[in-house]
Amino acid sequence: MKVEEAIAKAEELLPGQAAPEGEVDPRWQAIIVVGEFIERDPEAIWPFILRWGSHEDEDLRTAIATCLLEHLLEHHFDPMFPRVETAARSNPNFAKTVLGCWKFGQAKDPERADRFDRLRSELREGKRAREDAPGRKKHEE
Repeated sequence: MKVEEAIAKAEELLPGQAAPEGEVDPRWQAIIVVGEFIERDPEAIWPFILRWGSHEDEDLRTAIATCLLEHLLEHHFDPMFPRVETAARSNPNFAKTVLGCWKFGQAKDPERADRFDRLRSELREGKRAREDAPGRKKHEE
């Protein structure tokens, strides 16, 4: 299977809906297959991560964060992190996806980890500011 085929198969299932608790979620399984190409085809996978990591569905964003984005940064931190920063600063849903990532591999390097932690702190502060904005509660109820 090629990366394009894995992405196409995942796209057929997305956005979809989360599987019932305790059942295998075909969306997650398809995303895991896409993740098998992270090391050798990051450029092909980045648009997929950006698209679905920006979606409103929290479960879908969690799958993107844990199965793709954190591993993209694990193997390709330097070329990809500036894109992640830009997307997270401009898209609140993608920011939530970034906040769902852990650090592995290259992202654990002290200098890179500092950059990642600074971005996460900035995103958390921005989230708090949006939640505390005047009139926010009225619009959510």
